Amino acid sequence: MSDSHILIERPEEHRGVLVLRFNRPEKKNAITSDMYHRMTAALGEANRDDTIRAVVFLGTEGCFTAGNDMVDFLAYAMSGSDEVPAAAGFIKALALAEKPLVSGVDGLAIGIGTTLNLHCDLTVASSRSTFRTPFVDLALVPEAASSLLVPRIMGHQRAFAMLVAGEGFSAEAALQAGLIWKVVAPEAVEAETLALAAGLAAKPPQALKIARNLVRGPRNEVLVRMNEEITHFSLQLKSAEARTAFEAFMRR
Repeated sequence: MSDSHILIERPEEHRGVLVLRFNRPEKKNAITSDMYHRMTAALGEANRDDTIRAVVFLGTEGCFTAGNDMVDFLAYAMSGSDEVPAAAGFIKALALAEKPLVSGVDGLAIGIGTTLNLHCDLTVASSRSTFRTPFVDLALVPEAASSLLVPRIMGHQRAFAMLVAGEGFSAEAALQAGLIWKVVAPEAVEAETLALAAGLAAKPPQALKIARNLVRGPRNEVLVRMNEEITHFSLQLKSAEARTAFEAFMRR
């Protein structure tokens, strides 16, 4: 993988902000294992670097991310590996992030492209964005503690529609459900997202950290649910029904 698939930026005009940008538009920013590793390492570095005050996730025009790369997933499923998928390390890094996380979504936000935002403190989405988690359609199960967090945010019916039935949510529906903070025009997403992150980065850091931790609450329950989901997800990923679903997806 080229490191260019995940761009890591520290814009001079937004001091204290670290940007992680999905940059694989030819594959709708589908995420490979190497891309997960790069983002996990960047989040770890952000925890250790006092000059980083906020972390931003951005995609490319019209696409945040289409989720996990199916070729990558199928290769893992066929390998028989006992290693935990690379996505699991990234998901835990989101839960353990010590700096505020802000995301700017334009267009497709599929799978982890949706559940990533559960761990962001503020999410800006364009009016043309679509949030969808087709886990069960791919013979998989919810991840990123979404089975815990989405019902809390949206209630059972909306959570079931999203996580089990695989129904898509428009930006307005996601806003009404409490998944995102604000809807703006597509051309305003990046500027609005960076401005929010810069505003957070300018606040007194210790007070910001304490306030964020109080609002988010203890992370133990989230990590326990993540581990439970990862166990089921890993088993399903190697199942015959998942291979069949992946192969059908790739034949489309």
